[in-house]
Amino acid sequence: MPENLKTTLRYYGVSPWEIEVLYGFLNSHFTIIQEEIDSDDENFVSSLDIEIPLPFNEEFFQWFDFKRWEKVKAVFKEMKRRRGSGNALKIKIHFSGNPRIVFAVDIEDKQWFDNAIEKIDFVLELLPYHLDPEKTPSEISEIIYKFDSESIRWRLNTATSEDKKFEFRGNSWKEII
Repeated sequence: MPENLKTTLRYYGVSPWEIEVLYGFLNSHFTIIQEEIDSDDENFVSSLDIEIPLPFNEEFFQWFDFKRWEKVKAVFKEMKRRRGSGNALKIKIHFSGNPRIVFAVDIEDKQWFDNAIEKIDFVLELLPYHLDPEKTPSEISEIIYKFDSESIRWRLNTATSEDKKFEFRGNSWKEII
């Protein structure tokens, strides 16, 4: 993997302790840029966006170390536990690549939130199917996954290209006007 990779932590309503623990797990592999921002969503007490400058793939998890990834997930779950139920916390994890893969977690229920965090890695197995060029819109630059509490799994949500936006409904992509 390349050296001197920079990851960005953009957040509000996150305690210094929580940022310090995340920083500790990420610092051995990345140069970290921290940016405390103003609240951009009045529905959430806390928000954390993480920009990971590597593609979401098996190589990332081997390079980053699965045990370290498990500790990062534990921090996310602890953040939710500390805030309780409701729309207290939203987390977005952005992986670079073509297309960029984004996981958006904004679930009210702590059990479903924890389940969503645990299952992020499971999407690896589905990625070749989800990114099949015959099934995806052409020239997409980003795909966003959201966790579906009813089916208890991550689902394709939206995709964007330079000038179009798509939503995944049923079993196919539909352009949003």
